[in-house]
Amino acid sequence: MFDSRHVRVFDEVVRTGSFAAAARNLGYTQPAISQQMKALERSVGTLLFVRVGRGLRLTDAGEVLARHAAGILGAISAAQEQMTAITRLKAGRIRICAFPSASATLIPSAVASIKKQHPGIRIELLEAEPPESVESLLRGDCDVALAFTYDTASEQPTSDDLCIVPLFDDPLMILLPAAHPLARRRSIELAQLAEEQWIAGCVRCRSRFVESCAAAGFEPDIGFSTDDNIAVQSLVAAGVGVSVMPRMVYSSIRHPKVVSRPVIPADSRTVAAYTLSGHQNIPVTRLMLEALQHVAEEMRENGQAAKLPALGTNS
Repeated sequence: MFDSRHVRVFDEVVRTGSFAAAARNLGYTQPAISQQMKALERSVGTLLFVRVGRGLRLTDAGEVLARHAAGILGAISAAQEQMTAITRLKAGRIRICAFPSASATLIPSAVASIKKQHPGIRIELLEAEPPESVESLLRGDCDVALAFTYDTASEQPTSDDLCIVPLFDDPLMILLPAAHPLARRRSIELAQLAEEQWIAGCVRCRSRFVESCAAAGFEPDIGFSTDDNIAVQSLVAAGVGVSVMPRMVYSSIRHPKVVSRPVIPADSRTVAAYTLSGHQNIPVTRLMLEALQHVAEEMRENGQAAKLPALGTNS
């Protein structure tokens, strides 16, 4: 294995024709140059120079290395420049996997903030509902995953391979047609809507909704199932049913003929960002996590999300 410092000294010796001239140009002593060339010869296992009178002549092995030295040093220099650019956030790539409502709310602001300050960074977005998004992270298909959980203690991924960055608590809201008799109320008990037909969302949200209805003493009549926010609100606006929706989802697009009210008993989902343990120290990953935290804070200040107690990280 070559030491790049030795190759650089070798290239200078070849270019100048002597150890003494190379020493002057590089600011070394001549014995230091000689020692480095001996070390290089030990690493390659053969002589690179032979003495001819007062001068030097390259051996066959030396000729081979001389032909490649410039390329080796150029490749090392290019690699160093690229790594420096990544470290200084002038370049790099970050892949995010998020669930749809996060793609519509958190991601655009976070990406815009990063691109404004660091236009050389490439950001790629994939979509998947949890737990698939976290599984994608563990497979190495993305660098940061956004996911939500209900009942944080029982559903929170606990792999030692994960670093978890809590973002906020996302309350659930009842969606009603604006003309509904309960639309004037400030909050609505789930049991008050036991006789209504319901529009259910994604599989995970639907499962949570059915459990909540059971706790409230009824089995919901689910007439429609869709995880399309616009479709849910259009169905509610048309008066064909009511729905439960996370506030973050509802905040992205609001139908003028739909109203939202807090549900009683209060319920919410936890939204967090995930990366692999240790990867939070990679500059571009750290930048993305910080951008997501900043957007989450703005959402809390604007009333789009609730503050989440710190959960810490697994590492």
